[in-house]
Amino acid sequence: MSADGCLFCRIGEGSEAASVVHADEIVVAFLDTAPVNHGHVLVAPRAHAVGLADLPDADGVQVWRVAHRIGAALRSDQAWSDGVNLHLSDGVAAGQSVEHVHLHVIPRWPEDGLRIVEDHPPGRPAREELDDVAARLRELTSC
Repeated sequence: MSADGCLFCRIGEGSEAASVVHADEIVVAFLDTAPVNHGHVLVAPRAHAVGLADLPDADGVQVWRVAHRIGAALRSDQAWSDGVNLHLSDGVAAGQSVEHVHLHVIPRWPEDGLRIVEDHPPGRPAREELDDVAARLRELTSC
């Protein structure tokens, strides 16, 4: 199932060129054409899903499983990386630039320049505030 004009759907169908690292019935993993570091991989479901809310659980499990294997492989050889980040942006506000859910597997090196956290985070919330937020999230999820 593909959405008209979706680049990642075309990659999953094989009608768009990509440097594929892994492919199975559910997901395709391919090299990012604008990599943060050498070996930066995107893992995407073949079925179109814009964000996490659209992603069937089974597809999400397979996305994670494949990303886990690729990340572990990158970590197994220091020639590939000193660390790995798994990163998923869900929505424009989160920095999602392709409207097809995908998980980045990013090889990392000290001083590679990638920043994911704030340099000056705001003050830490009190435990009572954290507990309140956790309770509200429990109401929204079945976790």
